[in-house]
Amino acid sequence: MNLFVKQEDINSEDYFVVTYQIKTDKNLRDAAWNIAIGQSVGNPNVRNRWETEDLFKNHSCLILANEKSLMKKKRGEVKIAFPVVNTDWQTDGISHLLCQIMGGHVDIDLVKSCRVIKLELPQKVTSQFKGPKFGMSGIREFTGQYNKPLFGAIIKPKIGISPETLLDMVKELVDGGVDFIKEDEIMSNPNFCPLEKRVELISNYMATQSKKVVFCHTINCDPHVLVDRVTKVHSLGGNGVHINVWSGYGAYNSIRQLDLPIYIHYQSSGAKVVTDAQHRFSISWTVMCQLATLMGVDTIQTGMVGGYSNHDEAETLECIRILREGNTVPALSCGLHPGLVDKITNLVGNDYLGNAGGAVHGHPEGTLSGAKAMRQAIDKTYGTEYDQAIAKWGKIQ
Repeated sequence: MNLFVKQEDINSEDYFVVTYQIKTDKNLRDAAWNIAIGQSVGNPNVRNRWETEDLFKNHSCLILANEKSLMKKKRGEVKIAFPVVNTDWQTDGISHLLCQIMGGHVDIDLVKSCRVIKLELPQKVTSQFKGPKFGMSGIREFTGQYNKPLFGAIIKPKIGISPETLLDMVKELVDGGVDFIKEDEIMSNPNFCPLEKRVELISNYMATQSKKVVFCHTINCDPHVLVDRVTKVHSLGGNGVHINVWSGYGAYNSIRQLDLPIYIHYQSSGAKVVTDAQHRFSISWTVMCQLATLMGVDTIQTGMVGGYSNHDEAETLECIRILREGNTVPALSCGLHPGLVDKITNLVGNDYLGNAGGAVHGHPEGTLSGAKAMRQAIDKTYGTEYDQAIAKWGKIQ
């Protein structure tokens, strides 16, 4: 069977298409062949009697290129079309999708490096996912904040505090004007600050407040615990959960499929292990953001411009564009402070969540003043707290 075809000659609803950047010491034709066969039907170079012509026709990947043109190259972009029929999209989900697009071919010697840079999904696939339950539109409606960035605060210290200390901190953040609070990814369920106790204290307090705030509790854990944790947070009155990528990329889809009235925050700390372009094998962060909004996360730690973690500006802007199309809120943090708010807003517009941790709690007058300073920066209602923050961190143009 000829696996080399033009993209316009395939039924776009029957395949999802992955664009790879590949390097090989042989040629792109052989590298593409190894990916197409190895990630669908079987051994790239050994056929057997069970592999019928119909099986190949219905289940083999296709290579969307001219075969001869790939023979002359050792590096470049190649598009592989994966049959939609090979996946049960409702139950296999994102985990199996990732297994297919970045799996066994990374073990083949002739594929020296391989990076996923684009993912084209047909409506037949995207319709199987719920997308965000709330997202930007829902959070704006809940908090009553429109035509300006959303203000998020991060709990610091990351670990070591008691539930009572956490509550005291939260009270100052709420009084300071936050729209969103997240626990940091290091705190999940330590015995000195158990999740259940934290949720009870915070949700009971939030229920007494007129100001509406999204609070995302960290629930990092293995799959057999994850669903129980998110349902526990919901049953105790919590309205948000924070899951780090190391709980599994499919974790977000699992939670969204529960369809609970709960905000889902995707924390990307550690994602560079998978997405960094300097690695021999990787998946671009833009593709991972595309999958995030498909799975239904409401907010995602997207990157930062001008902070201590200064991400590639073009990539960050493209990720923000992708997320906004799917109604997922791009969260920018890692060095955000009041003096950076105008610069970032001028660059990306109003539709983002500015998450600040150190610059809130490290304000010269403490957490309450730090929250007020960020609120003043976002609202452009500058006061003493903002002036003190600018004196400490500066105004970035």
